[in-house]
Amino acid sequence: MLRAKRGNRGLRAVAAEIGNVSASTLSRVEHGNIPRLETFMLICQWLAVSPDDFAVIEAASGTKMKMEAKLEVPDAIEAHLRSNIVLPPDTIESLSETIRVSDLGWTQIACS
Repeated sequence: MLRAKRGNRGLRAVAAEIGNVSASTLSRVEHGNIPRLETFMLICQWLAVSPDDFAVIEAASGTKMKMEAKLEVPDAIEAHLRSNIVLPPDTIESLSETIRVSDLGWTQIACS
């Protein structure tokens, strides 16, 4: 979600926009590392999502279940495109824009 929202903007610019977060921390988060609670809350606020969207709940049986964040399909596709280090940024932008302007009745999907 972080990668999709920041688009082509650099990590330093986004870190400055979020405040109290370093570019290297954002890079680690984009690569799947779990941030400190304070950083997590700042990122959630910047993303305009509830921290509950990422909660892990424990059932009475002791089984842990992850509540997955919901992404719109175009956001999920864009996040995957941006994670591809081979595609040139202008190609990613063109593909993302094409997906966003297409009215295909996208629905939310669960992404972990």
